[in-house]
Amino acid sequence: MDWMIWIGAALTILGVAGLVWCIVLAMRAKKSGLPDAAMRAALQRVVVLNMAALALSGIGLMCVVFGVIVA
Repeated sequence: MDWMIWIGAALTILGVAGLVWCIVLAMRAKKSGLPDAAMRAALQRVVVLNMAALALSGIGLMCVVFGVIVA
């Protein structure tokens, strides 16, 4: 089950990269000086991406744990 560990590690790395990207997007939105409604819309999109990246990272960690237990 080594392949499961490697796939899980890759998914986790992609998820963490997505989380870093969300931080960058949120900082750009804060620095842009948008009006309140536009800022809210921009940050809502970032929250959706954040949750997706967190889910991907969690699935990757589950794959790693499953691969280690089965191996």
